[in-house]
Amino acid sequence: MGKAAACDAGAYMRKLLKIKDEINCIFAAAPSQNEFLKYLAVQDIEWSRVNAFHMDEYISLKKGDERLFASFLKANIFDKVRFKKVHYMEINEASIDEGIREYEELLVEHPVDIVFMGIGENGHIAFNDPHVADFRDNKTIKVVDLDEKCRMQQVHDGCFPSLEEVPKYAVTLTIPALMRATKIFCIVPSATKAEAVKLTVLGEVTEKCPATILRKHSDATLYLDREAGKYLIQEVE
Repeated sequence: MGKAAACDAGAYMRKLLKIKDEINCIFAAAPSQNEFLKYLAVQDIEWSRVNAFHMDEYISLKKGDERLFASFLKANIFDKVRFKKVHYMEINEASIDEGIREYEELLVEHPVDIVFMGIGENGHIAFNDPHVADFRDNKTIKVVDLDEKCRMQQVHDGCFPSLEEVPKYAVTLTIPALMRATKIFCIVPSATKAEAVKLTVLGEVTEKCPATILRKHSDATLYLDREAGKYLIQEVE
Protein backbone atom coordinates (compact mmCIF):
# COMPACT_ATOMS: atom_id res chain seq x y z
CA MET A 1 0.00 0.00 0.00
CA GLY A 2 2.72 2.44 0.98
CA LYS A 3 4.74 1.68 -2.12
CA ALA A 4 1.70 1.96 -4.40
CA ALA A 5 0.79 5.35 -2.92
CA ALA A 6 4.40 6.57 -3.22
CA CYS A 7 4.63 5.50 -6.86
CA ASP A 8 1.39 7.31 -7.68
CA ALA A 9 2.52 10.37 -5.75
CA GLY A 10 5.85 10.40 -7.55
CA ALA A 11 4.16 10.21 -10.92
CA TYR A 12 1.83 13.06 -10.02
CA MET A 13 4.69 15.22 -8.73
CA ARG A 14 6.68 14.67 -11.92
CA LYS A 15 3.61 15.64 -13.94
CA LEU A 16 3.19 18.87 -11.99
CA LEU A 17 6.86 19.74 -12.29
CA LYS A 18 6.53 19.66 -16.07
CA ILE A 19 4.16 22.63 -15.90
CA LYS A 20 5.29 24.42 -12.71
CA ASP A 21 8.66 25.76 -11.62
CA GLU A 22 8.12 24.43 -8.10
CA ILE A 23 5.44 22.65 -6.07
CA ASN A 24 4.30 22.83 -2.47
CA CYS A 25 3.48 19.74 -0.41
CA ILE A 26 2.09 19.22 3.10
CA PHE A 27 3.09 16.09 4.99
CA ALA A 28 1.44 14.22 7.86
CA ALA A 29 3.58 12.86 10.70
CA ALA A 30 2.51 9.45 12.00
CA PRO A 31 3.71 5.84 11.99
CA SER A 32 0.93 5.11 9.50
CA GLN A 33 2.97 7.05 6.95
CA ASN A 34 6.23 5.13 7.47
CA GLU A 35 6.13 2.88 4.42
CA PHE A 36 4.75 5.60 2.20
CA LEU A 37 7.51 8.03 3.16
CA LYS A 38 10.16 5.32 2.78
CA TYR A 39 9.18 4.69 -0.83
CA LEU A 40 8.45 8.33 -1.64
CA ALA A 41 12.00 9.27 -0.65
CA VAL A 42 13.44 7.05 -3.40
CA GLN A 43 11.18 8.32 -6.17
CA ASP A 44 12.85 10.00 -9.13
CA ILE A 45 11.73 13.54 -8.38
CA GLU A 46 13.49 16.91 -8.69
CA TRP A 47 13.23 17.53 -4.97
CA SER A 48 15.13 20.80 -5.35
CA ARG A 49 11.91 22.20 -6.84
CA VAL A 50 9.67 20.99 -3.99
CA ASN A 51 8.79 22.99 -0.87
CA ALA A 52 7.70 21.02 2.20
CA PHE A 53 5.32 21.89 5.04
CA HIS A 54 3.74 19.90 7.82
CA MET A 55 0.18 20.03 9.00
CA ASP A 56 0.09 19.95 12.80
CA GLU A 57 2.30 20.10 15.85
CA TYR A 58 2.25 19.88 19.64
CA ILE A 59 2.80 23.19 21.41
CA SER A 60 4.05 22.01 24.82
CA LEU A 61 7.12 20.03 23.75
CA LYS A 62 10.50 21.72 23.53
CA LYS A 63 12.31 22.21 20.22
CA GLY A 64 14.31 19.12 19.35
CA ASP A 65 12.08 16.72 21.29
CA GLU A 66 12.04 13.47 19.29
CA ARG A 67 8.26 13.21 19.84
CA LEU A 68 7.57 16.39 17.89
CA PHE A 69 6.06 15.86 14.45
CA ALA A 70 8.87 18.03 13.10
CA SER A 71 11.36 15.49 14.44
CA PHE A 72 9.42 12.60 12.87
CA LEU A 73 9.30 14.24 9.46
CA LYS A 74 12.93 15.32 9.66
CA ALA A 75 13.99 11.72 10.23
CA ASN A 76 11.61 10.10 7.75
CA ILE A 77 11.60 12.46 4.76
CA PHE A 78 12.90 16.01 5.29
CA ASP A 79 16.51 14.92 5.83
CA LYS A 80 16.39 12.11 3.26
CA VAL A 81 15.94 14.25 0.15
CA ARG A 82 17.07 17.75 -0.76
CA PHE A 83 13.94 19.89 -0.79
CA LYS A 84 14.10 23.44 -2.09
CA LYS A 85 12.89 24.50 1.35
CA VAL A 86 11.43 22.82 4.42
CA HIS A 87 9.09 25.03 6.43
CA TYR A 88 8.80 23.66 9.95
CA MET A 89 5.75 24.48 12.03
CA GLU A 90 7.75 25.77 15.00
CA ILE A 91 5.06 27.29 17.20
CA ASN A 92 5.78 27.48 20.91
CA GLU A 93 3.69 28.42 23.90
CA ALA A 94 5.43 31.78 24.35
CA SER A 95 4.51 33.11 20.90
CA ILE A 96 1.60 31.07 19.54
CA ASP A 97 -0.17 33.91 17.72
CA GLU A 98 3.04 35.11 16.08
CA GLY A 99 3.98 31.60 15.01
CA ILE A 100 0.55 30.97 13.54
CA ARG A 101 0.63 34.25 11.64
CA GLU A 102 4.06 33.53 10.17
CA TYR A 103 3.05 30.04 9.02
CA GLU A 104 -0.17 31.37 7.51
CA GLU A 105 1.87 33.89 5.52
CA LEU A 106 4.08 31.11 4.20
CA LEU A 107 1.05 29.16 3.00
CA VAL A 108 -0.32 32.25 1.25
CA GLU A 109 3.04 32.67 -0.51
CA HIS A 110 3.11 28.95 -1.40
CA PRO A 111 -0.37 27.73 -2.42
CA VAL A 112 -0.64 24.04 -1.66
CA ASP A 113 -0.46 21.60 -4.54
CA ILE A 114 -0.49 18.29 -2.64
CA VAL A 115 -1.43 17.06 0.82
CA PHE A 116 -0.17 13.69 2.05
CA MET A 117 -2.30 12.65 5.02
CA GLY A 118 -3.80 9.84 7.05
CA ILE A 119 -7.00 9.37 9.04
CA GLY A 120 -7.12 9.10 12.82
CA GLU A 121 -8.90 6.44 14.83
CA ASN A 122 -11.58 9.03 15.63
CA GLY A 123 -11.85 10.08 11.98
CA HIS A 124 -9.72 13.19 12.37
CA ILE A 125 -7.62 14.70 9.60
CA ALA A 126 -4.59 16.59 10.88
CA PHE A 127 -5.57 17.41 14.46
CA ASN A 128 -9.14 18.32 13.56
CA ASP A 129 -10.82 15.99 16.05
CA PRO A 130 -14.63 15.72 15.82
CA HIS A 131 -15.31 18.22 18.61
CA VAL A 132 -13.19 20.96 16.98
CA ALA A 133 -13.64 20.10 13.29
CA ASP A 134 -15.32 22.78 11.18
CA PHE A 135 -15.90 22.29 7.48
CA ARG A 136 -16.41 26.08 7.11
CA ASP A 137 -13.59 27.21 9.37
CA ASN A 138 -12.47 30.75 8.53
CA LYS A 139 -9.00 30.11 9.95
CA THR A 140 -6.01 28.52 8.24
CA ILE A 141 -4.31 27.34 11.45
CA LYS A 142 -5.75 27.12 14.95
CA VAL A 143 -5.00 25.91 18.45
CA VAL A 144 -7.01 22.83 19.43
CA ASP A 145 -7.44 20.62 22.45
CA LEU A 146 -7.04 16.93 21.64
CA ASP A 147 -9.75 14.47 22.58
CA GLU A 148 -8.87 11.38 24.60
CA LYS A 149 -9.27 8.96 21.69
CA CYS A 150 -6.82 11.00 19.65
CA ARG A 151 -4.35 11.13 22.52
CA MET A 152 -4.69 7.38 23.14
CA GLN A 153 -3.88 6.77 19.48
CA GLN A 154 -0.48 8.34 20.15
CA VAL A 155 0.03 5.71 22.87
CA HIS A 156 -1.19 2.89 20.60
CA ASP A 157 1.26 4.09 17.93
CA GLY A 158 4.13 3.87 20.41
CA CYS A 159 4.83 7.60 20.31
CA PHE A 160 4.26 8.03 24.06
CA PRO A 161 4.39 5.48 26.89
CA SER A 162 1.21 6.67 28.59
CA LEU A 163 -1.80 8.93 28.10
CA GLU A 164 -0.55 11.28 30.80
CA GLU A 165 2.52 12.13 28.72
CA VAL A 166 0.62 12.97 25.53
CA PRO A 167 0.21 16.75 25.14
CA LYS A 168 -3.33 18.05 25.45
CA TYR A 169 -2.96 20.93 23.00
CA ALA A 170 -1.66 21.36 19.48
CA VAL A 171 -1.82 23.63 16.47
CA THR A 172 -3.30 22.30 13.25
CA LEU A 173 -4.11 23.31 9.73
CA THR A 174 -7.87 23.59 9.51
CA ILE A 175 -10.02 21.45 7.25
CA PRO A 176 -10.58 24.20 4.62
CA ALA A 177 -6.80 24.79 4.53
CA LEU A 178 -6.22 21.11 3.74
CA MET A 179 -9.05 20.99 1.24
CA ARG A 180 -7.54 23.84 -0.77
CA ALA A 181 -4.85 21.49 -2.02
CA THR A 182 -5.14 20.54 -5.68
CA LYS A 183 -4.55 16.86 -4.89
CA ILE A 184 -4.86 14.78 -1.69
CA PHE A 185 -3.22 11.41 -1.11
CA CYS A 186 -4.71 9.76 2.00
CA ILE A 187 -2.78 6.72 3.24
CA VAL A 188 -4.45 4.59 5.93
CA PRO A 189 -3.15 1.21 7.14
CA SER A 190 -4.15 -1.11 10.03
CA ALA A 191 -7.28 -2.51 11.63
CA THR A 192 -7.35 0.25 14.25
CA LYS A 193 -8.54 2.60 11.49
CA ALA A 194 -11.17 0.26 10.01
CA GLU A 195 -14.19 1.84 11.69
CA ALA A 196 -13.06 5.35 10.78
CA VAL A 197 -12.46 4.24 7.19
CA LYS A 198 -15.94 2.73 6.96
CA LEU A 199 -17.52 5.96 8.21
CA THR A 200 -15.33 8.02 5.87
CA VAL A 201 -16.45 6.11 2.79
CA LEU A 202 -20.00 5.09 3.65
CA GLY A 203 -21.18 7.41 6.41
CA GLU A 204 -22.83 10.81 6.38
CA VAL A 205 -20.54 13.71 5.52
CA THR A 206 -20.31 15.36 8.91
CA GLU A 207 -17.83 16.84 11.36
CA LYS A 208 -18.60 13.84 13.59
CA CYS A 209 -16.18 12.03 11.27
CA PRO A 210 -14.04 14.84 9.84
CA ALA A 211 -12.44 12.63 7.16
CA THR A 212 -15.82 12.33 5.39
CA ILE A 213 -15.15 15.77 3.88
CA LEU A 214 -12.61 14.11 1.59
CA ARG A 215 -15.55 12.86 -0.47
CA LYS A 216 -16.24 16.48 -1.40
CA HIS A 217 -12.74 17.08 -2.76
CA SER A 218 -12.33 17.07 -6.53
CA ASP A 219 -9.19 14.90 -6.50
CA ALA A 220 -8.59 12.86 -3.34
CA THR A 221 -7.39 9.27 -3.39
CA LEU A 222 -7.67 6.88 -0.43
CA TYR A 223 -5.08 4.10 -0.06
CA LEU A 224 -5.94 1.23 2.30
CA ASP A 225 -4.47 -2.09 3.29
CA ARG A 226 -6.78 -5.06 3.75
CA GLU A 227 -7.08 -4.56 7.50
CA ALA A 228 -8.02 -0.89 7.29
CA GLY A 229 -10.54 -1.65 4.56
CA LYS A 230 -11.99 -4.83 6.07
CA TYR A 231 -15.47 -3.40 6.64
CA LEU A 232 -15.61 -2.09 3.09
CA ILE A 233 -14.67 -5.53 1.81
CA GLN A 234 -17.55 -6.98 3.85
CA GLU A 235 -19.94 -4.47 2.27
CA VAL A 236 -18.86 -5.50 -1.22
CA GLU A 237 -19.11 -9.20 -0.45
